[in-house]
Amino acid sequence: MKTPESALPRRGALSFALAAGLALCAASEPALAQGWPDKPLRIMVGASAGGGTDILARLLAEKMGPALKQTVVVENRPGASNTIAAELTARAAPDGHTLLLATNTGQAVAPHLLKLKFDPLKDLQPLGLVAVVPNVLVVSASSPYKSVKELLAAMQARPGDIKYASSGIGSTQHIVGEAFNLSTRTKAIHVPYKGSAQAHLDIIGGQVEMMFDTTSSAMGQIKGGKFRSLAITTPQRSAELPDVPTLAEQGVSGADIQTWYAMYVTAGTPKAVVERLAAELRAALERPDVAARIKGLGGEIQFMTPEQFAEMNRSEFERYGRLVREAGIKVEGQ
Repeated sequence: MKTPESALPRRGALSFALAAGLALCAASEPALAQGWPDKPLRIMVGASAGGGTDILARLLAEKMGPALKQTVVVENRPGASNTIAAELTARAAPDGHTLLLATNTGQAVAPHLLKLKFDPLKDLQPLGLVAVVPNVLVVSASSPYKSVKELLAAMQARPGDIKYASSGIGSTQHIVGEAFNLSTRTKAIHVPYKGSAQAHLDIIGGQVEMMFDTTSSAMGQIKGGKFRSLAITTPQRSAELPDVPTLAEQGVSGADIQTWYAMYVTAGTPKAVVERLAAELRAALERPDVAARIKGLGGEIQFMTPEQFAEMNRSEFERYGRLVREAGIKVEGQ
């Protein structure tokens, strides 16, 4: 049956309704309506060039730039346990042009050790989890220890004699080491380094017995036959090291810690921009070449919405705070 003409909206009314609808969309998405992004974007990185965080940031910049039709540059601002880059992002204009690629070292550990001038939970908006990288307990290939059981026996026989390396105070390598001490009621002595490179040399040389390094950092030494892998610190075995048992499989619980990498934007960025950035981040991570590169670093991609990752971010913040307090970890001068 034909609809009566009187029941149809008049042309003027239809035009007005359409204009009103478009105006409402523009009001709800101001940044996108104004042509966001209208200038190059930058990804802040709190580590030096060449490290795992820097590699991931440059990989994502390369993929997200064309999708956003803007140049995306990486700025390295190392120092203060990765919090310098985080503070710069927190203080940037909330317009979606400044991003942060960070790890749990800077976002969940350092805030409990350093006096920061920003609040990582309030001043940074989570976009999503980029990758999770297991930590692996390694010793020198020439070490007498061939299992966690043998290592623990030596630690119990010689309390305070065995040393473990980390890439710095408050790093995940440090946190895992202290969690291991607490879980096993032993005491390996922490020896912090400025990065993993020198730590690797001292493990190989026998100056330090072990390290809970990230797989992305240790994989070269493992594949090169310089390191022996004793355990993975995550609940499941690593896809890249399937023959290495977890700590839990060897009777050690409570030290299931991993290194994660995530992307943030300045808090207060319009919701529409947050959603667009999160979508482009996910699209980049879904690319086979990106997934292969992350896998090659020993990492695994675990997709999360901004809301899901925000919940994980807060949970990890609280968890590491408890560990820092229980282990009595402090930074001199803080």
